[in-house]
Amino acid sequence: MAKATKKQALGRGLSALLKDPENDITSASDKNADKVVGNIVELAIETIEVNPFQPRTNFNEESLRELASSIKELGVIQPITVRKLGFDTYQLVSGERRYRASKMIGLETIPAYVRIANDQESLEMALVENIQRSDLDPIEIALSYQRLIDEINLTQEQMSQRVGKKRSTIANYLRLLKLDPIIQTGMRDGFLSMGHGRALVNVENTNDQLEIYEAILSKSLSVRDTEALVKNYKKDHIIETPVKEEEEMPKYIKKGMKEFSEYFGHRVDVKVGKNGRGKITIPFHSEEDFTRIKKLLKSGK
Repeated sequence: MAKATKKQALGRGLSALLKDPENDITSASDKNADKVVGNIVELAIETIEVNPFQPRTNFNEESLRELASSIKELGVIQPITVRKLGFDTYQLVSGERRYRASKMIGLETIPAYVRIANDQESLEMALVENIQRSDLDPIEIALSYQRLIDEINLTQEQMSQRVGKKRSTIANYLRLLKLDPIIQTGMRDGFLSMGHGRALVNVENTNDQLEIYEAILSKSLSVRDTEALVKNYKKDHIIETPVKEEEEMPKYIKKGMKEFSEYFGHRVDVKVGKNGRGKITIPFHSEEDFTRIKKLLKSGK
């Protein structure tokens, strides 16, 4: 306990040092820079801005609330990392979830590591830190790799060394960006796995990609089923989906499907992913049929 108190006191002391204009630190060679850079400092949250280079754009609200509850009980266990922009102004490099959760519960200060970094270094740190996370979807990881190539000019071999991943692994992620954007969205929403995506990327024609994608969703195809389907397609350019027994649907979906079908005058298809998210498909058979369904959706009658 005494050790923790001493560490917190040190952070407060460094914070006071940073608020002295005469001792402002703008580079690693400045006076007192060695006392601040690389150490934990208690910073006012209002002096920290979010990182415009942050590769992650989706922050689950429920997950943030859970983190906020944990921080309220235990405090911020792992400090965030910031870079110094100017006098008493900082920018996040990593730890945006902790930053957001701390703001959510009204914390005024947050422990932070202070770094001196330019825009390129900040982007690289944010991207590399993001790639190391365990809860990213495959497309987020692929986009982070692509940004390292485009904006930092790193080769796949250099990335392999920076992030500790095999070059072949990086190449497999980057290939996912060749998938149709609709399929990429499906992967981000949890309807497809990395294995599904790796199989689909072997189909060059995007229309055929989408047709197989719909088959995966409608038949709940496994990765092995998908690989077999793609193999058959590449051989004969024929898409034949394997017959798969329908899994037991929740009662509320069964009831809803019947009501939807009666309302729209067509069999309405509902698919549910393992994460609880779903998709409702309403078929139509002509322009007139499409117009009729559109009117039903707009009027609610």
